[in-house]
Amino acid sequence: MADPEKALDTMEVTDNEVEEVEDVEIDEQSNVAKLTPEMLAAIQGKLGSMVGTPSGYIASLPKPVKRRLKALKKLQLECTRLEAQFYEEVHLLECKYAKLHQPIYEKRSQITSGAYEPNDDECVWQSDDDKDDEELAEGVQNQVKIEEASTTDENVSGVPEFWLTIFKNVDMLAEMLQEHDEVILKHLKDIKVKFSECDPMGFLLEFHFEANDYFTNTVLTKEYEMKCTPDEDDPFSFEGTEIVKCKGCTIDWKKGKNVTVKMIKKKQKHKSRGSVRTITKTVQNDSFFNFFSPPTIPDDEEADLDEDTQAILAADFEIGHFIRERIVPRAVLYFTGEALEDDEYDDEEGEEEEDENEEDDEEENSNVSKKGQDCKQQ
Repeated sequence: MADPEKALDTMEVTDNEVEEVEDVEIDEQSNVAKLTPEMLAAIQGKLGSMVGTPSGYIASLPKPVKRRLKALKKLQLECTRLEAQFYEEVHLLECKYAKLHQPIYEKRSQITSGAYEPNDDECVWQSDDDKDDEELAEGVQNQVKIEEASTTDENVSGVPEFWLTIFKNVDMLAEMLQEHDEVILKHLKDIKVKFSECDPMGFLLEFHFEANDYFTNTVLTKEYEMKCTPDEDDPFSFEGTEIVKCKGCTIDWKKGKNVTVKMIKKKQKHKSRGSVRTITKTVQNDSFFNFFSPPTIPDDEEADLDEDTQAILAADFEIGHFIRERIVPRAVLYFTGEALEDDEYDDEEGEEEEDENEEDDEEENSNVSKKGQDCKQQ
C-alpha cells in the first residue's frame, strides 16, 4: 500500500483547479487527512462547474495520438454517411408500404363515412365490451338491469365525428381546437398521407372534407420537406431524417365564415379636435385552421429566424410528424382511446429514465465525496 504522506506530498493543486483551499488537518495517530464539510462543498461546487467544459486532456495529448484521432474521426464520418444511406432506404421502404396500406385505409374511410357496411365476418372481433357481456350472462345478468342509452340510434350511418373525436382525444391536437373549429371538423371525412421519395424527400397530408358552409375546398393540404444529408459544417450532429420545411394551402372561405380571423373595433381620438372615431380592424383568431398557414421559411439556409418563428415551426413539424406516424396508421385506436394508453406508457418510461438519470447523478456526486474520504483513509 502506498504511503499516504508521500501521496499527499506528490499531489499538485493549482490556483485554476481550486479557488480556495483550507488547511488540511492530519490525525497523527491514524494518518488520515480530514476534509471539513465546507471543503467538500467547495470541491463539489468546483466539479459541478466543470461539467460540460473541456478538460484540456485532448489538447495535452501527444501529436501522434492527435493524428490517430483525426483518422478515427474520418472513419466516423464514413459511418455517418452510411447511416444517412440507411435512413434514405428506410424512407423508400416507407414509401413502398404506404402504397400497400392505401386499399386498407380506403376501406376504413368507406366504413367511417357510411359508404360501406361491413358484413358479419368482417365485424368478428373480441372486444372488452363483449367479454363484459359474457361475464354478465354467466350469472349476474339476470340481476342487473341494463338500459340502452336514449341517444342510441340503430340507423346511424358510419362512425359519426370519427376524426373530430380523434382530434379531441389527442392532447397535442386538442390544444389547437377552438369551439368554432369543431363544427367544421365534423365534416372531415378522411386524412391521407402521400410520400415523396426524392426531389425533395417528404410527405403530403391531405384533409378531405365533405361539402360544408365554411369553405369550398374539398381537400386541404400540408406539405413537409425532409432532409437526410449530414450537415457539411457539423456532420456528427446528424441523427437521421428531419423535417426542414413545410407549406400550407389557401383556404377558400365563404363570405363571413373565416374562423382564422376576427374583427375588432377600436376607438381613436383626434389629437387636436378631440373627436372620436371607431375603426374596424381584422386580426388573427385562434383556430386549428391556422395549421394551413405556417410561417414562410426562407430558401437561404443560413437566414436567421426569430425565436417565436422557430418555436412555431418546431411545434408544426412535431404535429405533422405525429399525424403521419401515429394518427393516420392507428386512427381507430385513437378513436377508442387504446392508443392513448400506449402513449401514456411511453411517457411513463421516459419519466422513469429521467428519474434513473437523476439518481445516477446523485450517486456519482456522493461517490465523489466518498472517494475523497477513502483516499485519506488508505
